Amino acid sequence: MATRMLMHGCNGRMGHVIVDLCKNDDRIDVVAGVDAYGENNYDFPVFKSLSECDVSVDVIVDFSNASAVDGLMDYCVDKNIPVVLCSTGLSDEQMDKVKSASEKVAVLKSANMSVGVNVLLKVLREIAPTLSAAGFDIEIVEKHHNQKVDAPSGTALALADSINESLDHKLEYVYDRSTRRMKRPVNEIGISAVRGGSIVGDHDVIFAGRDEVITLSHTAYSRAIFGKGAIEAARFLAGKAPGMYDMSDVI
Repeated sequence: MATRMLMHGCNGRMGHVIVDLCKNDDRIDVVAGVDAYGENNYDFPVFKSLSECDVSVDVIVDFSNASAVDGLMDYCVDKNIPVVLCSTGLSDEQMDKVKSASEKVAVLKSANMSVGVNVLLKVLREIAPTLSAAGFDIEIVEKHHNQKVDAPSGTALALADSINESLDHKLEYVYDRSTRRMKRPVNEIGISAVRGGSIVGDHDVIFAGRDEVITLSHTAYSRAIFGKGAIEAARFLAGKAPGMYDMSDVI
């Protein structure tokens, strides 16, 4: 039996991508959508708010925006529906709410749904301690399309967090050096954001040592990679016990 999915943010870029992918996947069925704009060019009902939705679902996939996450978490807890949470730019207070909700319902939170990025996160945890001890400076440069509203990207922060966790959280995140005149401290990760054109997503992690540089890169050429990951996550999460999950559980 196919997993019944609600697409939260169905009229956004990723909403359209995921719905199209599901049409060719008989393991999952999008039975409802929610989007504040309410436009419906689909063969399933689209509601302007979650409170209006009266369709029974097994899991929700969210690709909306940070402002909608509080209401989404309340709805999932109230209806006992697992949720794949893909919106980025959440505040610390919102993340606390997500963690609290995960005590009552299954929540899969990932800054990036692609398999490649999640493998990169794993690799960074393994190599960062060795390179940091050898005196390599660490910088992250991320590039996205000109319509992306949050900066730095959730993926860039996830990459930084992966590195910092492996180094006992000793590094400081620096987003702007324009207001200071000083040499680069050793205990920081510089994170830079580029916005332009239709760049889907490009992330470079730079380890700069004396006379040598190592760069680990991930480039997304299509949003389909994120959609495929979200679908796999939805199938994985349906029926799971309450708790916080991530893409490492899926892959």
